[in-house]
Amino acid sequence: MSARSHESAARQGEFRSAPGRGATMLPATGLTDRLGRELHDLRISITDRCNFRCVYCMPKEIFGRDFQFMERSELLTFEEIERLARVAVSLGVRKLRLTGGEPLLRRGVEELVARLAAIHTPDGTPLDLALTTNGSALPVKAEALAAAGLGRVTISLDSLRDERFQAMNDVRFPVRRVLEAIVAAEAAGLGPVKVNTVLKRGMNDDEILELAEHFRGAPHPLRFIEYMDVGSSNGWELKDVVPSAEVISRISEVYPLVPVAPAHPGETAKRWRYADGTPGEIGVISSVTGAFCGDCTRARVSAEGKLFTCLFASEGTDLRALLRSGAADDELAAALTGVWHERDDRYSEIRSQASANRGGSTRRIEMSYIGG
Repeated sequence: MSARSHESAARQGEFRSAPGRGATMLPATGLTDRLGRELHDLRISITDRCNFRCVYCMPKEIFGRDFQFMERSELLTFEEIERLARVAVSLGVRKLRLTGGEPLLRRGVEELVARLAAIHTPDGTPLDLALTTNGSALPVKAEALAAAGLGRVTISLDSLRDERFQAMNDVRFPVRRVLEAIVAAEAAGLGPVKVNTVLKRGMNDDEILELAEHFRGAPHPLRFIEYMDVGSSNGWELKDVVPSAEVISRISEVYPLVPVAPAHPGETAKRWRYADGTPGEIGVISSVTGAFCGDCTRARVSAEGKLFTCLFASEGTDLRALLRSGAADDELAAALTGVWHERDDRYSEIRSQASANRGGSTRRIEMSYIGG
């Protein structure tokens, strides 16, 4: 064995992913985990910072003035993100989504978008490149992002009532500016612009019909997300969840809905359209009442380079150490392969048992850390 080979083997032994060195890559379908699920989507957090303090994600009492965010040197560089993305695409990833925190707070994000937009699948197909944002900086960045090669954006909007929305984001950011961001994104060609609403019982569930009416007739899919027990800072309780079935029932009482077939396997949202043919689409993401672990194709990378195979994970695999150790691309591919090959996550399907066994000492990663 050559000196280089000895060095490579020793380096791989330092990482949790080493048991996966014997994992196989299926040429036709990509990597599969223990439950037969392919690796298809990679969500990359590019910053842990956000300018909102939404009560269900980054409550101000925890993420206040004294909260210590990551130093810039801790974040993956654009070059590291690009390299990781290229290796992931070689293993079957076809969708990249940039998240945060708030990804538009990362300086030079347009450069990163351009780097990722230049990546194509082995057969030359462009990637599905998207970004999730609160919309605050989008009116001034939309055109540059589109020019750099971004395909589409998803914008969070949890209320149309200004006083309530400002209370929910807890930084007094007005609804008007988010609506302007939606218009700016559409004008720049970053569509279809998806609009995400997290519903919490007693907080904004009285706006279900109001939101549906606002976007009925518009080309923006409106997606209602069940309030999830991600992390431990949002005080989640099951009684606060508004089931997706209730959402569809409430809307259908006024505007009958009919189901839309999934666009692709592993799609998180169940989709509906208006029975009378009016343009518009309603989606529901039911990770609490209708778990979709069985066909989950998503992996997540945190801003400092840890790989997570589930949104509800408690720990990840350190890829930054591998990236910065001089490892070759095949070593990085072996690490990704090993982690995915051993994956058996299905938290949402076994939520009741997991919650019962969780106790007070189990720590789970916050949504603001690895994106939604």
